[in-house]
Order: sequence, then structure tokens, then C-alpha cells
Amino acid sequence: MSSPADPAPGDASPSPAQHPHGTAHKPVHPLHRRMDRSFLEYASYVIRDRAIPNLADGLKPVQRRILWAMHRMDDGKLHKVANVVGQTMPYHPHGDASIGDAIVVLANKRYLIEGQGNFGNILTGDPAAAARYIEARLSDLARTELFNDELTEFVPTYDGRNKEPVVLPCKLPLLLMLGTEGIAVGLSARILPHNFCELLEAQIAILENRPFKVLPDFPGGGHMDAKEYADGKGSVRVRAKVRIKDDDTVLITEIPPGTTTESLIGSIEDAAKKGRLKVRAINDFTSEKVEIAVEVPKGVNARQLVDALFAFTQCEQSITSRIVVIRDQRPVEMTVSEVLQANTEQLVVLLRRELELKKGHLELELHHKTLVQLFIEKRIYQRLESAKTAEAVVREVYEGFKPLRKQMLRDLTDEDVEMLLRVPIRRISLFDLQQHRDDMEKIGAELAQTLKHLKNVKGYTIARLKGLLEKHGVNFPRLTRAGRFDEVEAKDVAFKSFKFTYDRESGYVGSKAGGDEFTIMCSQFDKMLLVFKDGRYKVIELSEKLFVGQDLIFAGAPDRDRVFTVAYSTKEATWMKRITFGGTILNKEYQLCPEPKSKILLFEPDTPEQVYIRYKPAPYQRVTQQTAKPSELALKPAKARGNQVSIKDVASITSKPPRGWDAQEGTTALKFL
Repeated sequence: MSSPADPAPGDASPSPAQHPHGTAHKPVHPLHRRMDRSFLEYASYVIRDRAIPNLADGLKPVQRRILWAMHRMDDGKLHKVANVVGQTMPYHPHGDASIGDAIVVLANKRYLIEGQGNFGNILTGDPAAAARYIEARLSDLARTELFNDELTEFVPTYDGRNKEPVVLPCKLPLLLMLGTEGIAVGLSARILPHNFCELLEAQIAILENRPFKVLPDFPGGGHMDAKEYADGKGSVRVRAKVRIKDDDTVLITEIPPGTTTESLIGSIEDAAKKGRLKVRAINDFTSEKVEIAVEVPKGVNARQLVDALFAFTQCEQSITSRIVVIRDQRPVEMTVSEVLQANTEQLVVLLRRELELKKGHLELELHHKTLVQLFIEKRIYQRLESAKTAEAVVREVYEGFKPLRKQMLRDLTDEDVEMLLRVPIRRISLFDLQQHRDDMEKIGAELAQTLKHLKNVKGYTIARLKGLLEKHGVNFPRLTRAGRFDEVEAKDVAFKSFKFTYDRESGYVGSKAGGDEFTIMCSQFDKMLLVFKDGRYKVIELSEKLFVGQDLIFAGAPDRDRVFTVAYSTKEATWMKRITFGGTILNKEYQLCPEPKSKILLFEPDTPEQVYIRYKPAPYQRVTQQTAKPSELALKPAKARGNQVSIKDVASITSKPPRGWDAQEGTTALKFL
């Protein structure tokens, strides 16, 4: 990154620029300029040379250097990974650990490197063996589709001792095949892996001007919902493959990306400890394929456990996609379609250049074979016997070919002469004219075929892609099933694992209050409605232990539409009403009684068939008890006053006959005003 050179310590500072109104700008200190420049250079280096892949070949620098070193070493045999690391280090300045890790990652993606030995397990998270114990070599796909030394542009390595490729002449949509993640200064990339066959079919569709659509495909399999994914932007949700073996066992046989069997089991154990779900035991039988058996406890429905696994564990993961690549030396954000379009255009250009190179090689080979045939058949070599000097030898060769110009593909050059002079005498004496003509016919046929392909490079590209599909497609089937799946609401599938109680003596409520009143089994998502003697009420979150005092008269799950029957007394009278609580704000106190210093006499869920009212004794009081039917009351909001029961002092109102109730005494039925 270029910038003006910093002034030397002894240089005079430049004059400050004058503001239009005459005020001078504050001069920038040289140290500030140096810091700004250094930061920008570092940021540029991290983005372009470490973290973000290149659109042209889909590789990060360390991956490109590994593959180039393996190409230089390639003899078809396996090499110790430690040796590959050593051969890569002249190109990569960041040490052997990063190189070894990158080789393992590439080998586990299966496309470019074949590994032998313990390369770890992406399903279980087990690490690879040490580099000195494992071996690797390039795959056939990498050999044929990744390299062409004649089309590769080179730059000096970090120390100037060697040369490395700027990008590899890659003929595969490698960026989307491999997928990658990268965090740089100020930006990040997360490119999801896609299926090899579907990508090549999409490229064929592009060349044939047909619509196409590709979706991510993950090595762990699973079930993917891509409704929030649009051409490489947005996110996908991936679930483990979970099936109910029987009423007692649930099997997990595929896992989402970003997880391992170890982390997934850990998430199940953690959810069980927090009371989000219940399991009896977890057994991991994973080897080459995932197999985790989750035993269902008694009293739990296996279907409910499956839903809880999706809601509370790593059995469901949401993965965000953001395709950021280096294109023309700059980071850009692209879509899947744009990447495939660019890769396909590059493929056509590369194949055209390869065909042109092949055409040149074939023409040169045919020209040389023609010269050799004429050189031997016309016995031009005999003219060299009379030549006394090197210049005379060359001159005789030129003279000998002059009459034969019409049989040659082009004029004779000094390089051609040098080639002819290197023809051994043994070859001349054993020259097989017919075999030579047959070889020339094969070269001619191959040249004609190459010229035909050059006239229709697009058709040649389509045929080549179909050939790759036929040869390699069987090795890369789709692993992740795509389709919609139902949403799982966590609060709907949470297990009732907490016992909510109230200890009146201590005044605490919660899962660890230790009392025995208002015992309710709850989940972590449940809320509690608390009602007090003075008419206060509020809704709280489930807690382990919360002090509320000794005046609690009701605790239960809040239901805005549930009917409650309430009776309360004030200084002037006693009132009764049927209410619903409606909506409430969490932890906010409300009042059931519109007047201060009221007292709740009756608070019951639903509507009792009949209530029993007893009055306090008073002079000249003829009626001491009454009954009433709450169903006669209209339904009202919680804050409403209600209907008057009596202005007399009420001793009690109950839904069952209280102690001392005289069934023989004349009892009147209360009619609400």
C-alpha cells in the first residue's frame, strides 16, 4: 500500500493548509501518519494474504502454497505430511503448525488431498495424529483440474528465494465446493460448502442459459431448512437426523455443521442439568458414522423429547452465510450466482487458453516430425559429411530443405536445425517410415480435434463438465437433505422440571423455597401469578428463591382469560366480582381492590357454584348467614369494584360451608345489586 514517505526527524514540517476563513488546520504528527499507514498495511495484508479466499481459485494463501508444494513433489506416491509441511515452509511465513492444520482440513474435505493414517474425525472432533505419522498426496481431481504451469503467474516468495503462484489456474468452482470461514480486520467471511455435482450442473445451466439454484451441503448431513437463505445471503437452519427407535430410545445418526458428537452430547447433558429436558442415559456408539442413543425416562413421551432436543441442544443450528472474497486484489461481497458466473467465465477462458497451448504444441510436434521424416527420407543428413565447420553444417541443412518447402508446415529456423542435428545415427538407421507416418496421422487428427474445440469452446466446456460429473460425481453424493421443517417453540416443549412452592413461615417462594403450599411443577419458561391479602397482585419469573412475605393467598400460572371469583371488604362494605386478569407487565404490582386498606375475603379460580357468607354478630341483627351464586355476576376487569354484598361486617365468605354453619337456620339467598 503506497503512501507519502514520512519526513525525517530533522525535516521541516510543511506549512499548515489555510482554512477559507483564515484559520490554519492542525498539522498531522508524523507518528500519527506512520500509525495510520502501518494499520492500513496490516489490515490489507490480513484481508488479502491470510483470512479471505481468492475468487479465482477459491483458496486462502496457505492452502494454495500447500497444493503448489504438493504439485512440485507429486510422483503419484504418498508423502509424509511432515515432509509436505517442510516443502511448504519456503512459501509460507507463518510456521509449520498452521501448515499442518490446513493440510488436515483440506484432506477432510476429500476433494483435493488423499490422506492415509489418522487425520482426525470431523464427526467426533478427535484430532489428527502427528504429521510424522500420516501421509498425503494430491487427488486425481486436483492433478487434472488445479494446475497448468504454463498458465500460472508467479511472484517472489516472502524471502525472495523462490517463486509462488499468484493464483492457481483452477477449473473447478472450488470456493463453493470447500466453503470456508475467515475473520480479517473489519470484515469476516462465512462461505457455506455446496455439493460438487450440483455446482457443476449449475455451471452447465449457466452455459446453456438456463435457470439454476444451489443450496449448501454439509459433511455431517442433517436436515436443512433454507427458507431464510437467498443465493448465499441470509441463514439456514440445520437439524440433526433424529429418529425414534422405540418408546425408550431416540437415535441421532447425523449432526449439524459446527458440532461434534462430543459437543452435542455435552449440550444434551447441560440442558438436562438445567431442567430443560429429561433423559435417562446417553450412549455414544459413533465410529465411521454417527450413532448416539438417548434413553427416554419413564413418563416422558419420545416425541416430546425429540422436540426438546431441537429446542434446547445443538441438534438444531442456525448458520449465517456471507460470501466475501478477494476479487481483483480487493475484498468484495458476492452471491452464489455471481460466484458461479465468474467461475464459469474463468473456466471458459482457461480451457480456451489450454486449447491454444495444445494447438501450438501439436503444430510444433507435427512440424518436427515432418522435418525428421524429410531429413531421413531425402537423405539430407548425407550432405553433412562434406561440411568441415559448424557453420557449414547448418548451411547444408538449410540448402537441403530449400526444395522441400512446400512439404513443410513453416519455414526452417535455427531451433529446427539444432533439433535435427540432435537426431541420433541409430534412429536414422532404424527409421520406420510407416510408423512415423502413423504417428503423424494421430497428431494431425488430434490437432484437427483441438481446432474443432477452439471453434466451439462453450460446447467443449459443457462436455468437459459432463465428463467430470460422470467420472467423479458418484464419489460426492448430497449429504444434507433440504426441505422445510416445523418450528419448535422452546416454551411449548420445555419439561416441567422445577417444583414451585411457598413457605409461609419464611415468606419465600420459588424452586428452592422448601415449603409445601401452592406446589406446582414448572418449566424454566413459566411465569407465576401472586395474589396477596391486601389485594395486590403481580406476575413474576420463575426464581429459585424470592421473598414475598407471609400474606400470599394464591400462586399459580397466569392465564389472562381464566376466570377468578373475588370477594373483598372495605371500610364501607363488602364486594364480590368475577374477573379476568388480562395482560400484565412482568414484576409490576397491580390492585384487585380499588380502595386502599381493603382485605381479600375470597379468592378462588373459576366460578364456585355457591358461596357461604357469615356476618359478625351485631345488636338487632336478624340475618347471620347467607348464600349467593357468583354465576349471577357479570365478568369484569380485575380493577373493577364489583357488586356489593352487604354494608354489614362480614366474618367470612367461603365456597364450602364453614365450620359452625347452621344448615337448620333460616338462610336467605343474596341477590346482587
